[in-house]
Amino acid sequence: MRANTMRFVFTLGAVLVFGVLLAAPAAASGGQDELTDNDQIVMNGRLDVPTGDTVDTAVLFHGTATIAGTVTNSVVVFDGPTDISGHVQQDVFVFSGPVTVRSGAQIDGDLVTSEAATVEPGATIGGEQQRISARFDAQAFGVASRIAWWIGYTVSALLLGVLLLWLAPGLDAAIVRAVRERMGGSIGFGALAFFALPIIAVLLLVTVVALPLGLFAMLAFGLIYTVGYVAGAHAIGRLLVKPPTSRFLAFLAGLGLLRVLALIPVLGGLAWTLASIFGLGVLLVASRRAADEPTPAQEVPPPPALAG
Repeated sequence: MRANTMRFVFTLGAVLVFGVLLAAPAAASGGQDELTDNDQIVMNGRLDVPTGDTVDTAVLFHGTATIAGTVTNSVVVFDGPTDISGHVQQDVFVFSGPVTVRSGAQIDGDLVTSEAATVEPGATIGGEQQRISARFDAQAFGVASRIAWWIGYTVSALLLGVLLLWLAPGLDAAIVRAVRERMGGSIGFGALAFFALPIIAVLLLVTVVALPLGLFAMLAFGLIYTVGYVAGAHAIGRLLVKPPTSRFLAFLAGLGLLRVLALIPVLGGLAWTLASIFGLGVLLVASRRAADEPTPAQEVPPPPALAG
């Protein structure tokens, strides 16, 4: 059992790391924010686009890149020698390694390299020829900030979820019952809370007497929605990892799935919204069920026996 758990955690961690690596070149390419089926991505080895072939984006993490065909977006090489004799319709980024642009090659965008590139006579570069250190512009900052936010929110949600499950071990069983018995009600209550809370806060803001309460509500939205997101992650994890498996492992499974989806533009935001709605609804249903359950009556001591 312990070996299976460790294998699951290792696999999930590998998926998260690979997702981060995919997010960086997708944003750094500058042309597209999403990867397509026609992209060519090589983790370690040879990236080869032969003459006559056409790919969308070409990404190499470590190895050798040879571009003799057509790349409709950008070429991104993190480490390795790069040889270009074909047509790149956008930019070429080489973060480490020598670059050779052959005679007859065509780069419509910029050529950005870590060291001086060898450009043969007859090669065409439509944009500018720059060094990596000079290309740290707003776009590169945007990529770094996006990854930093993803990592920070992932760690924060992980710590919050573990803390909640540790302080309230009964929360796991309550979430399982709410999902199993009131799935539709959880979604409905969650949607109502998700969209009603901002409206209530605005109404409080326009009321002079309740202005401080409205401000406090606005400041609390981040925590409230994150708690809902964490609860939604645990509920999704329990749909994947059934009891009696550890509640922490179930939470890790759900959170890992959501954080991988968060790397995908548009879909990531939709997944966050749906998970927050689901989590808020599950918490409301679980708390309402706990409030409706009768408390055990206190045992009344028997009256003392009468003498004589």
